[in-house]
Amino acid sequence: MARRKPLVITASINGERTKEQNRHSPRTYDEIVETALSSYAAGASLIHAHATNMGLIAEEAAEDYLKSWRRVLEARPGSLWYPTLTRALGGEIRHILAIDDEVGIEFGCVDPGTVPFANLDDEGLPVGRYYANSLESIRADFATFKARGIGPQLAIYEPHYLRIVLAFHNAGALPEGTVCNFYFGGDYGLGGERSMPFGLRPTEASLRAYLDILGDVDLPWTVSVWGGDIFDSNLPQLAIEQGGHVLVGIEPYFHPERALSNEEMIGRVAEMAKARGVPLAGREETLDAFKSPRRQSARVPA
Repeated sequence: MARRKPLVITASINGERTKEQNRHSPRTYDEIVETALSSYAAGASLIHAHATNMGLIAEEAAEDYLKSWRRVLEARPGSLWYPTLTRALGGEIRHILAIDDEVGIEFGCVDPGTVPFANLDDEGLPVGRYYANSLESIRADFATFKARGIGPQLAIYEPHYLRIVLAFHNAGALPEGTVCNFYFGGDYGLGGERSMPFGLRPTEASLRAYLDILGDVDLPWTVSVWGGDIFDSNLPQLAIEQGGHVLVGIEPYFHPERALSNEEMIGRVAEMAKARGVPLAGREETLDAFKSPRRQSARVPA
């Protein structure tokens, strides 16, 4: 049966990707505003962004984000977006709450687990650290989002992340509006050519494995490739065909010899959807597809 529901394209527009790694990476306030607006125009309906200064927390971090996003929202009222965590990691989400207090926000992020962020040394051995979010912080963030009516966008780096999410679901503690963003690992990690990949490889078998763990739990999901090029895989086509959604952008993308822009990646997914007769989600369709608890109260008048 042909897909009928619209496709959500999420654009993760910068992360901590440097200009040296990708010349298109928006790092300044002006660049973030310009890239956000052009990404929406290309077909994205939801944007994930990092701040210009990732060393800030709480209200200072919120203000850093809002120096860009007040301008985006003025130019495009009702635009959907969400910030990342600060370097203080899970449990420190005061910046998300401060942003919500000032401009309103439908989604926030939770990274429900732990994963190694490693580089390979001269011997080819992993060195680095674990990116760890404690179970206590995950519980606290879910509880806060549930009380606030903010939908958590979940980074599923590894299968055990999804197991943790399902435990919260089974206990009735998972907030409405939860989205599972399946992170498939490319040939590299987050840091470039010497960084070590994580997660399942970007294959149909890997997607089937995640969907098998998800089972009959009705949570929306996206596919993305981190440390690689999603278009070297068939994941976008599979998501379009199987009722999922697609996350692309400069943050996950890495290739040592070619640098795609956010707009190029969004446009390619949009063309795939068009070729299959699948419409792209706008703001309201995205709120519905991702089951935002604010999807009724957050309607923007035409």
